[in-house]
Amino acid sequence: MDIELARQRLEHEHVSLHELLLSSAVHRVDEQAGARDALGASDTEESLTSQEEEDAVAAALRVRLIQVHGAIDRLAAGTYGRSLRSGDLISPERLDADPAAELTADEAAD
Repeated sequence: MDIELARQRLEHEHVSLHELLLSSAVHRVDEQAGARDALGASDTEESLTSQEEEDAVAAALRVRLIQVHGAIDRLAAGTYGRSLRSGDLISPERLDADPAAELTADEAAD
């Protein structure tokens, strides 16, 4: 994968992830404010389940953001496109599919 194209894709994903996390946080604050109104027991249980799902999504977004940050750091360090585990080259096809890939396809399959 072309390094400049990788940089552009990673920076775009970085911005998108931040926007999603911010939107999620704002949505959660709004929901919590609404939940302070009188709720029945079943509404409270549904609200907790919804919060747990939103927490899981936000956690996955944060993990992906860390991966994207790592790839951007590797671009700056000149080590982009190499496995974090072995140092082997990651295939261009894999990097095209996921510019933040940290491992070769074989390593990721282990």
